[in-house]
Amino acid sequence: MLTPLAAAETGEDMEVVMKLLKEGDVNLRAAQGGQTALMLGVSHERDDMVRALLACQADVNLQDEEGTTALMVACRQGNADIVRLLLAQPGCQVTLTDKGGNSALSLAQRAAREDIAALLRAHAEQSPSLSAPS
Repeated sequence: MLTPLAAAETGEDMEVVMKLLKEGDVNLRAAQGGQTALMLGVSHERDDMVRALLACQADVNLQDEEGTTALMVACRQGNADIVRLLLAQPGCQVTLTDKGGNSALSLAQRAAREDIAALLRAHAEQSPSLSAPS
């Protein structure tokens, strides 16, 4: 299911993608690395794909084999627009950590993106019960 997501460029392509997403499991993980389609959409900076996946109930808190979330990927890349999209999802947990102990905030700070770090802090302050790990 991941190949059509990467190849979608036109509005027609996106219609096909939406049909696939609605029929399949949007939280399916890749066999190698355990990444989800959402993580891949974020890593390729495909705002349109990220929106489509979120509209089909992609889980923003799923972690790959290294413990990385889609939010962590967006923070590491310094993509504030995608960070905002992910933070807007109900239940987005900003304090999850990967196997190396990195959180989305620490990755944003390491990428020297204080704007993103400020977004993360504000989100954690607004909804502390949603930010805490389960």
